[in-house]
Amino acid sequence: MTEAMEGLEAISGERLGKRLRELRTESGKSLRAVARELGISPSAVSQIERGTMRPSVSRLIAYVSAIGAPLAAVFDGYEPGPPGSSAGSEVLVARAGETAPIRLGGGVTFRRLSPRPTPDVEFFESTYPPHAVSTAHGRFLHHEGYEVGTVTAGELTIEFESETVTLAEGDSITFPCSRPHIIGNRSDTVTAVATWLIVHGR
Repeated sequence: MTEAMEGLEAISGERLGKRLRELRTESGKSLRAVARELGISPSAVSQIERGTMRPSVSRLIAYVSAIGAPLAAVFDGYEPGPPGSSAGSEVLVARAGETAPIRLGGGVTFRRLSPRPTPDVEFFESTYPPHAVSTAHGRFLHHEGYEVGTVTAGELTIEFESETVTLAEGDSITFPCSRPHIIGNRSDTVTAVATWLIVHGR
């Protein structure tokens, strides 16, 4: 990680909540409808949208899935291309330190890696401090798409319903996102970092 990225302040819980509320409003879904899809109370959704409660990784992904928004949309500087535009028709560059990361529940941090959202593809980096997990409530996460991940520092454990896989630095994994899973860092001292590509099926 470069010094520019280390010094970049994470998006505040209030700013993240405001952005999620904007996206939900644009989707036309009510707060209660999203709460039903997430299996939590309307009060809990309200706390997330007010920034008084940071969602876990799994809850954030479940939230954007419920409103039909890409994960990239929650980051600052989200500018989808115009309808019918080709992702390969121009050259886009994102400099280190330009995209603020999002700090989620348990201290997990997400950072968008793509210069601009690309249709049907999510590309981001996750940082898991010691003992951090993708879910605060013990439920397995499943969502749309196909996931490809590479650990770039430390170790991550991916727990499926029938098996557990531990990935060391340099190891990669691929699996359908529809397969329920929990991602965590079981180390007492070492922070784990990984890059992820989620491809949404057509």
